[in-house]
Amino acid sequence: MKTNIDPHLVKLVQSQHPEKLLPFVRNMNDRTLAAIYGTDADTYRSIIRHLTQLAQDTAREMLNDAAFANKLDRIPFQAGQTIIAVGESTTDDLLSWFELLRHLIGLRRPQDGIRFINEGISGYTSTQTLRRMSSVTAMNPDWIMCMIGGNDALRIGPEPAKTQVDPEETAKNLSAIRHIAASRTKARWVWLTPPPINEEQAAAYPYFQFGQLAWRSKDIARVSETIRSLPDPVVDMQSVFKAYVDQPPLGPDGVHPTLEGHQAIVTQLVEALAGGITA
Repeated sequence: MKTNIDPHLVKLVQSQHPEKLLPFVRNMNDRTLAAIYGTDADTYRSIIRHLTQLAQDTAREMLNDAAFANKLDRIPFQAGQTIIAVGESTTDDLLSWFELLRHLIGLRRPQDGIRFINEGISGYTSTQTLRRMSSVTAMNPDWIMCMIGGNDALRIGPEPAKTQVDPEETAKNLSAIRHIAASRTKARWVWLTPPPINEEQAAAYPYFQFGQLAWRSKDIARVSETIRSLPDPVVDMQSVFKAYVDQPPLGPDGVHPTLEGHQAIVTQLVEALAGGITA
């Protein structure tokens, strides 16, 4: 990647994908997409290549662990299947757990031709995800993996008294999301709870301060508890991140996982799938 590219632009391309928001944008060429980010096509392509290579290199390094690689072989994905992830920024990120899973399977099982579709959208709540489920199910997925709820727990304003989505509404949304998928597809379903956050770090983050955005650990924990109560298989990221003796692998905003954090997420997911959580 060009060394003079603004790191803020790299982060923007990594985490925000306008082509997912409107159907007609998905067909736009690189030049048009680059213009949305305020850059040129060559710079945009350079960033995409860099992030893709970083994700592939990380996956390749993870495959050096023979035991982990063997678990990938036991994941019950069948040749030709379609795997869709829905969620928020923790999924949408080009270095997310789902992108790592895409590269892990692609490197380990290239002959299977398994298709991965990332339908996570940064900033989305469970309400917005519910609205999109008809288009998700129209892709006829064989598996749907859902990590949602972190933005439901977001509080906004100088003295935020409520979350963006009330806990009771979050529970209803999650049930409705699952019902739509079950009624329109035969896809296997896996829930992932949102990772815990560092409340103090988030409160001190300049961007969140400017936007008067705040998260509270108890709100994230409540969402995770709701997800754990659902009947489908659940991979609990709360316990994964809390197992770290030192600082959990979160970025400087205290909310979003680092690349190491996404490695921890995909590792736990692979172990759960290989262990037959959907059997």
